[in-house]
Amino acid sequence: MDWIFRMVYFLGGAFLANAVPHFVSGMMGRPFQSPFAKPSGKGLSSSTVNVLWGFANFVLAYLLLARVGNFDLRATDHVVAMGVGSLLIGVMSARLFGRFHGGNSPKRS
Repeated sequence: MDWIFRMVYFLGGAFLANAVPHFVSGMMGRPFQSPFAKPSGKGLSSSTVNVLWGFANFVLAYLLLARVGNFDLRATDHVVAMGVGSLLIGVMSARLFGRFHGGNSPKRS
């Protein structure tokens, strides 16, 4: 697989993983951080903004994964590229948003 397709599938996985918390928070009626909040990424955006942002991320993920190249769920290199993108954005989001929601400090007994 050409390196450009690996990069595209990596980004597709990142957009797919990023779509989930925004879309779910919005559907639950909960505000959540988004790039459109003031300050960006720190303030909370409305549930409607998050549904729209999550949906936009789903669309971008679809375009990158299904319309660029020939993404194949049975091709290990395709899935690894997408999975690494999802994992990386997931860990980065957990670290970033954990500061606001108490997710970065494990409880010690």
